[in-house]
Amino acid sequence: MTTSRPPLTRADEESALADITGMLTRLLADEYGQDDVAIDMSTTFNRDLELESIDLVTLAGLLEERYGKRVNFAEFLAGMEFDEIIELTVGRLVEYVVWSLKATEAG
Repeated sequence: MTTSRPPLTRADEESALADITGMLTRLLADEYGQDDVAIDMSTTFNRDLELESIDLVTLAGLLEERYGKRVNFAEFLAGMEFDEIIELTVGRLVEYVVWSLKATEAG
């Protein structure tokens, strides 16, 4: 049995992007005192935001706080090669979050 992905809408992506941008802004302000970082769909976690692996753990906690068990960031990262993690963009995370939320709604 093949599970198809529910269709994503622009509103879903915009909402998820706003949530994730808020989380990243909070993380960067709390951990590094940076509060003026521009974040969009093409922003990379490593190159642009210069996040460390511990920051990704913090982000995982923030995602769980916001979405509960419906979004499993650790599982998402576990399915990637090292190079993919290094090049991970905010947009790819947004797509994963929206897909995860739709999948749990669909049951």
